[in-house]
Amino acid sequence: MIEESARCVIVMGVSGSGKTTIAEDLAELLGWTYAEGDDFHPQANRDKMASGTPLTDEDRWPWLRTIADWISAKGESGESAVVTCSALRRAYREVLEAGNPHVQFCHVAVSPIELASRMQEREGHYMPASLLQSQLDTLEPLGDDEPGITVVAEGPPDRVFEQVVEELRASWTATDQA
Repeated sequence: MIEESARCVIVMGVSGSGKTTIAEDLAELLGWTYAEGDDFHPQANRDKMASGTPLTDEDRWPWLRTIADWISAKGESGESAVVTCSALRRAYREVLEAGNPHVQFCHVAVSPIELASRMQEREGHYMPASLLQSQLDTLEPLGDDEPGITVVAEGPPDRVFEQVVEELRASWTATDQA
């Protein structure tokens, strides 16, 4: 049973959107547990992406279920958490959210031009820039009926983070008052 006080924010978006930076900063600010969604990928998925081959849904389902199980375990222990996950499609978000009513998504939206620039400059990541377009093609923005916020990441990183915090707090206040 999920503890009522537990919350989980899934920071989502395509590769290069700044998910990790925002999630780490958010977890630190709130004093919550943090997990990097990429760490839940099996090595076969990492190897596939590193070779420039996009993942299929069949590749993603076990990975998503592993993250969902981690979220459930945190909620059952009453522990709030922040986790990154691309969560590109609504069906993927439904897997993450199933049985986890304490989940809220934070979609970090970045222009394709800015994303391409970031991906070209990034070093040491297994996700090559060549896969960015496949992620953009797969991305389904949050629906109005999905729990979460979308933050357009324009401007300095500290301002984007402030916007994330402001919008999350506003949504929690609205939820708590409902």
